[in-house]
Amino acid sequence: MKLQKLSSIIAIALVMTLTACADKSSGTSGANNNAATEAVTATPGEETPENTEPAAAETETQYPITIKHAFGETVIKSKPEHVVTISWGNQDVPLALGVVPAGISEANYGVTDGSGLLPWTKEAFKKLGVENPVLFKDTDGLDYEAISDAQPDVILAAYSGITEEEYKLLSKIAPVVAYPTLAWQTYWRDQITMDSEGMGMKAEGEKLVSDLEKLIADKTAAYPQIAGKTAVFCYFNPSDLGKFFIYLPTDPRAAYLMDLGMKVPESVTKLAETSTSFAIEISAENADLLKDIDIIIAYGDDTLLKNLQADSLVGTIPAVKRGSVVLLQDGAPLAASSTPSALSIPAAIDDYLKIIGEAADKVK
Repeated sequence: MKLQKLSSIIAIALVMTLTACADKSSGTSGANNNAATEAVTATPGEETPENTEPAAAETETQYPITIKHAFGETVIKSKPEHVVTISWGNQDVPLALGVVPAGISEANYGVTDGSGLLPWTKEAFKKLGVENPVLFKDTDGLDYEAISDAQPDVILAAYSGITEEEYKLLSKIAPVVAYPTLAWQTYWRDQITMDSEGMGMKAEGEKLVSDLEKLIADKTAAYPQIAGKTAVFCYFNPSDLGKFFIYLPTDPRAAYLMDLGMKVPESVTKLAETSTSFAIEISAENADLLKDIDIIIAYGDDTLLKNLQADSLVGTIPAVKRGSVVLLQDGAPLAASSTPSALSIPAAIDDYLKIIGEAADKVK
């Protein structure tokens, strides 16, 4: 069985190739999944839950705050006045809580207007009266000078791929909120709670999570055909279908499918048992292992689906054969929203559920 577990380095390299991950471990990760995204272009919706409105009042926070993460503990001695965020989605937490970051990483995936901002992030800045926020161009590595110039009191990186060395260098500038355990494996709830705690707004962050959970529950209720379906998030390289990648439940975009009512196939659960990465490589020769998948989500377009169906190995996967494949257009905002954040969830959930629902309708 030609199944290979991706090492952390290979996995991160994949993500960078797959979506624009960013630096060798830290920059903005286009959802950490730089894959060959292609397919249904979608414009983020206008609906915004109450949790994205500026917080009416902060719960009194006792300092110092101590936050545990992969590199130890970060102590925040007083209320941060200047909040800086790096990597993917972290900027959406302060914005959703009504706080304007002093600087953020430029989005390197899903941006179609050259602004360096995803639509929901741009709209949130605009609502808070900011037209031209400070952006760090850190795709090829963290811009420590620019980050320092923003004079941060805290640096939020709960979802990121920073190395220990980068963490130590950033910590010389300001206290850093790093990821809980492993790079690029922070769920959206943890991203919100850790980042908000780093801002001294833990209670507000918890309410934001609760509001988003209610929004998701309300939205998914309109798509009963999705509930209970088994689903996987994949990356296919159109030029080499001899292997492909499956994002594991530790990856935020795969975990988000579970939030939307779907289940992890037993086949993937077994494959994930021996992996500490967020993705595994599957040889097309082992396609028969994936017979229990109802829905596949992938970056691509109709041409990719036709190629998958025509392939003598991948084409035997039932989900591929019947076309219950959700295709996300490369570089489109909807593709970026598949790695959820505090603002992308309300902005794009309607479009996402719609195409997943269409795929679910093909499952008999």
